[in-house]
Amino acid sequence: MGMFCYQCQETAKNTGCTIRGVCGKEEKTAQLQDLMIYLLKGISIYGEKAAQKGDTVVKEGRFITKALFATITNANFDESVFERLISEGLRVRDDAAARYGGEDGGLHDSALWKPGAEGDLSRKAAETGVLSTENEDQRSLRELLIIGLKGISAYAHHARVLGHEDEKIYAFIMEALASTTKELSVDDMVAMVMKSGNIAVETMALLDKANSSTYGDPEITKVNIGVRSNPGILISGHDLKDLEELLKQTEGTGIDIYTHGEMLPANYYPSFKKYSHLAGNYGGSWWKQNSEFASFNGPILMTTNCITPVKDSYRDRIFTTGMTGYPGVRHISDRKNGNPKDFSEIIELAKKSKPPVELETGEITGGFAHSQVIALADKIVEAVKSGAISRFVVMAGCDGRNKNRDYFTDVAGGLPKDTVILTAGCAKYRYNKLGLGEIGGIPRVLDAGQCNDSYSLAVIALKLKEVFGLGDINDLPISYDIAWYEQKAVAVLLALLALGVKGIRLGPTLPAFLSPNVLKVLVDNFDIKPVGGVAEDIEAIMKGE
Repeated sequence: MGMFCYQCQETAKNTGCTIRGVCGKEEKTAQLQDLMIYLLKGISIYGEKAAQKGDTVVKEGRFITKALFATITNANFDESVFERLISEGLRVRDDAAARYGGEDGGLHDSALWKPGAEGDLSRKAAETGVLSTENEDQRSLRELLIIGLKGISAYAHHARVLGHEDEKIYAFIMEALASTTKELSVDDMVAMVMKSGNIAVETMALLDKANSSTYGDPEITKVNIGVRSNPGILISGHDLKDLEELLKQTEGTGIDIYTHGEMLPANYYPSFKKYSHLAGNYGGSWWKQNSEFASFNGPILMTTNCITPVKDSYRDRIFTTGMTGYPGVRHISDRKNGNPKDFSEIIELAKKSKPPVELETGEITGGFAHSQVIALADKIVEAVKSGAISRFVVMAGCDGRNKNRDYFTDVAGGLPKDTVILTAGCAKYRYNKLGLGEIGGIPRVLDAGQCNDSYSLAVIALKLKEVFGLGDINDLPISYDIAWYEQKAVAVLLALLALGVKGIRLGPTLPAFLSPNVLKVLVDNFDIKPVGGVAEDIEAIMKGE
């Protein structure tokens, strides 16, 4: 077997990709990622010792979160990046070993391939990868934890870019990674998974604070989805700081900036509204980028995960930055010495480009983060008490290519007109243009923002619990019908479980990394269930089942 990866929802046959990733990831890239994660476990063994002694683990934590972020589905396809990360990781590990070493410290180099060294990469990757844990349930719990940590790391990295970090988060990530090298009981492994959910909540709260303190609280906003007559730059991904620097560098140039995919919610922030050349949002979800990038005509900047294999129709116009990468695609270097990134190459290309081809016209409304919804709390409570709103349905998460994701569009369209959908993430593109109307001035689709903003949905639920004077979050008239695709969605799921949410529907398929026994634990304790038929699920949702 050349590779084995089952971290995303679209994994082959809902079992695992063994030749080439459905996402497009090549065998060698997958093997390098497995080896790097093995190395991160070794660093974490030393980092755990350091944290236990009260010593700082910021250096190690920053590297680990950066490296784990790079392994998220559709983030980085460039094997040379992982070779460099492994080289950097070896230096981080050796430095940690010099301070906190010992006979019981670190993992052995005998199973670690080094860039530039002779050796069988495939064999060593197999020795350290997912299937190196033979017991299915132990493997399932370890991988559930590691996959959740990838999502937590992405959120932590986003927060750090904006100058916000918490060493407690770094310490836990290392404690958790180190735990996957130990022979723990099933109860102890489950406890570690649940602890990761609590840390996911704290990490998302940190990112929420970073975003709002830097760019202001999101506001209810109508976003243009048509085009203007100027040439444009399309920015996709999740990184708000990249957008800020791009807007500053294009101001007064006659170039319009359009958001794409998960960057849509940037239009809701007050700080970005002052830029008149932020023209609106172009297109839809990440998986449509091949056609939408081709029709855009101007350059495209991918700031984080959600890049797909690049097509010739726009290969000469796409750029990556941050932890995103693709072989042969130009990469914008990181910031140095506090200076912004240099987007001049993209800007010069935009000046020579045609305006984008119009895909649609009109507006979509968003900006319903927790601050805005809480401001509407009295109105919402009155609508619930009067019966105008019978139920809230959380339909947050990810979008994807598979036809079975039409389920979420059909559920949204089929829900009674007295229901309100709470959403965050690119799952919104399944229904945010359906024109589902309003209830007493309250839109029936309340978009809180990126998948990074899912914390808002938890805050809203907790606030409503308080307003209604309920003792249990599950007593609220809220149902959860969650779409997942990649590892940040897993972190969000673990966060919801840590908050005590039960009865979550998850789809379009359940994760392949959950063994039958581990799935039974989640079903027994949290009543997690797979999505079913549209009509049957709507009926059950309206009954609170």
